[in-house]
Amino acid sequence: MSNPLLEQKTLPPFSAIEPAHIEPAIRQLIEEDREHRRQRLAELSEPTWDTLVLPLEEQGDRLEQAWAPVSHLNGVLNSEALREAYTTCVGLLTEYGTEVSQDRAVYEAFRALAESEAYHTLDQAQKQTVDNALRDFRLGGVALEGEAKQRYGEIKKRLSELSTRFANNVLDATQAWYKHLDDVALLAGLPESALEQAKQAAAQRQLEGYVVTLDIPSYIAVMTYADDRTLRQEMYTAFVTRASAEGKKADGSSAAEWDNTAIISETLALRHELAQLLGFDSYAERSLATKMAESPEQVIQFLEDLAQKSRAYGERDLAELKAYAAEQGCKDFQAWDAAYYSEQLRVAKYAVSQEDLRPYFPAERVIQGMFEVVGRLYGIEILPVVSFDSWHPDVRFYQIYKGGEQIASFYLDLFARANKRGGAWMADCRVRRKTAAGEVQLPVAFLTCNFTPPVGDKPSLLTHDEVTTLFHEFGHGLHHMLTRIDVGAVSGINGVAWDAVELPSQFLENWCWEPEAIPLISGHFETGEPLPQAVLDKMLAARNFQSGMQMLRQLEFSLFDFRLHADYDPAQPLDPQAVLDQVRAQVAVMKPPAFNKFQNSFSHIFAGGYAAGYYSYKWAEVLSADAFSRFEEEGIFNPTTGESFLREILEQGGSRPPAELFKNFRGRAPSIEPLLRHSGIAEERSA
Repeated sequence: MSNPLLEQKTLPPFSAIEPAHIEPAIRQLIEEDREHRRQRLAELSEPTWDTLVLPLEEQGDRLEQAWAPVSHLNGVLNSEALREAYTTCVGLLTEYGTEVSQDRAVYEAFRALAESEAYHTLDQAQKQTVDNALRDFRLGGVALEGEAKQRYGEIKKRLSELSTRFANNVLDATQAWYKHLDDVALLAGLPESALEQAKQAAAQRQLEGYVVTLDIPSYIAVMTYADDRTLRQEMYTAFVTRASAEGKKADGSSAAEWDNTAIISETLALRHELAQLLGFDSYAERSLATKMAESPEQVIQFLEDLAQKSRAYGERDLAELKAYAAEQGCKDFQAWDAAYYSEQLRVAKYAVSQEDLRPYFPAERVIQGMFEVVGRLYGIEILPVVSFDSWHPDVRFYQIYKGGEQIASFYLDLFARANKRGGAWMADCRVRRKTAAGEVQLPVAFLTCNFTPPVGDKPSLLTHDEVTTLFHEFGHGLHHMLTRIDVGAVSGINGVAWDAVELPSQFLENWCWEPEAIPLISGHFETGEPLPQAVLDKMLAARNFQSGMQMLRQLEFSLFDFRLHADYDPAQPLDPQAVLDQVRAQVAVMKPPAFNKFQNSFSHIFAGGYAAGYYSYKWAEVLSADAFSRFEEEGIFNPTTGESFLREILEQGGSRPPAELFKNFRGRAPSIEPLLRHSGIAEERSA
């Protein structure tokens, strides 16, 4: 029987992939890669780009192209059989990755290339690839011997198992809880779109009435609009105790089987041990070896400085919110009241709510408008493909053209559904690179969101927050797809310092707020009429509503993550809750209740790539705000400025250090002032 994962096709054959195919294919490809590496080194007399780097990249790309659709399906179409195969293969791939990173013969071949005359004939992307490879060999433990080398491999494998288990626990705990309501009066305050979604969720479970869940669209709707305070408290409690010992299932029984507490403790201990094996004082220090930031002290100072600048604004935001809630009769303000009264206060101050905006942002109009925005900026055209192989009927597929030539393509999976992990993300399906045959392999991306799907005859209508999320992920996608670098290791998002990787995504969000761009992405779903000027004015006026609180919340997450990894002491292992409490005492203005176990579902740092790197969001936001300030000066659709951003940032991928790329675009080092101004935090000081 043929295995579709072993067939090199232009795009993944999703409909033909079965869980039974996965492990045999990955095992075979690992063995082929291993044998190819041995043979390549045995025949190698003098290492050059064509005799060493290109052949290794060529073979490795086969493995990556087989794994990418499997990893993607695990996130968007999770099942027991797929999860089992995925978990097994993550272990195999981690072991093999460690083996490769500790292959002394390959390391010596790369070092010989770096020290040879041939190195000086390489182009910038090729040199960066060789330099990065040598760095990554060192970070991969190539210098370790004996027991230390073996221990490193054991830790890497175990950390990958823990990461997968953490993510699975969050998904299972999220799906295990829902609340069935037979009386619509219990959902008073919810907008029509949320009620329809709750009705659909009930029907999917063969129940009458309504069902609310912990999936983000449902959870946010209840927390923001439900008049029933008891319901809000119940949902808040269920959400913030997910994957903890306090978690509950729909029937009220314990969901402690998905408790991530022990996983967090073991993960932190192993990360610290790993860092020490490599000669670093902490995992935070190890993390920064591949980032723009130069030291843990610099990161802490950056975050604390931002917190200090934002503190007064956050305190003012909370005082205003509590005073408003008290006026409405809520004298004992609690965490489950925050979103509800915030939305009411926003409406009272600006006469505009996210739900008011929804009818003006039908998903189809937003998507086409977003394509129009980037078309004007970068001179590209995006066209849909009607017939393609997919994993779900909702998925769309597009191709990107520049100057009439196809340069990339991407899948777009917009809507929340069962067995799909929450959140929004971009992942690469295939990277741009020049093959050994001299052909350019075009990049392909996965773009995934969890928006409210169409219900009945009504199309999917997005809040403005969701519009911003879509632009954010598409910004990541463009970084991956618009690259002109032909070396896979540094094309697109590859090889980009992690604290600069959010620059293109946060940058693109700005167009969601520009009066010149909003008519392109909005129009009433029934009449097509543009967003009324009065509503637009209110929306723009409300842009920085509670921005002080929002800034401090992100800084809280960033400091918690970084301190957790910077201050770890194996002799006195940190209690993550104690660290979180200390950070909150320092920067948070709104303290959550003691039962809140936020850390147990903090997937970014325990099941994603943000460990000791969550600060990257704020670090990159400084870059993105400053980059956008050039468009503010020269025109937000100025084609020359757009071409400059495309040429200096997006096309370059990871081929040069991000500080150098930024300076090439902006003409100077980054300034923090545009971020403070965009957040409404610099207004009074400059006034």
